[in-house]
Amino acid sequence: MLSKAQNKYIRSLSQQKYRKENNVFVVEGDKIAREWLASGEMVQMIVAVADWAEEHHELVHRHAEASVHIVPEHELAAVSQLQTPNKVLLVVRHMPRFPEVEANAWCLALDDIQDPGNMGTIIRIADWFGIPDVVCSPGCVDAYNPKVIQAAMGGHLRVAIHTMHLPDFVKSASVPVLAATLGGESLYEVEPRSSGILVIGNESRGVSEGVLSLATRQVTIPRKGGAESLNAGVSTGILCSHLLQR
Repeated sequence: MLSKAQNKYIRSLSQQKYRKENNVFVVEGDKIAREWLASGEMVQMIVAVADWAEEHHELVHRHAEASVHIVPEHELAAVSQLQTPNKVLLVVRHMPRFPEVEANAWCLALDDIQDPGNMGTIIRIADWFGIPDVVCSPGCVDAYNPKVIQAAMGGHLRVAIHTMHLPDFVKSASVPVLAATLGGESLYEVEPRSSGILVIGNESRGVSEGVLSLATRQVTIPRKGGAESLNAGVSTGILCSHLLQR
């Protein structure tokens, strides 16, 4: 079981302030938890219902550093940050493994992305296409928000996430910088290449002027129908599918 203090501690991690203060975040759900435990990353707490803990006892026993708490479903639901609680919750230590952006590779730069679902989806897209780094502006939603973790589906294990002042990052780039805009040149007129920075702008305002002025090119996904715009996550997937072709 969990003590009152442990219960309060886990619930506090729904807030960015306490995640930063304790240098941890929450991972929930069977698939993501199994992947995290198998990765060897440091885990502070494992909170699970009895049948899940028994079924996956080998994974649990790999983490001698973690405190293990077997709880009834209603107790897990009380600390869960999901609308539909699963059978396991991890409190994971935030230990950056990739201090610098990888040179001569593709990178996604996010300019004040606000929606956690979009952020998580973009991290998952980076993971799918083998993009090693996602650089977030300070105005982005926290990349360790519980909804971001869920949407990324384990992408945090393989994609390095950085927070930087985007104009400075873009200005220092040694690879082409492509900004996704509604008024850019057609994506399909841009040759795929082995490296570059793709900038995805804020859901309502797009790419900021300070970053846009530093971009090598502006690109757009040609529109045939009547939709005003595309979701940031969807746009990122389409852009990556073309730009990273081999």
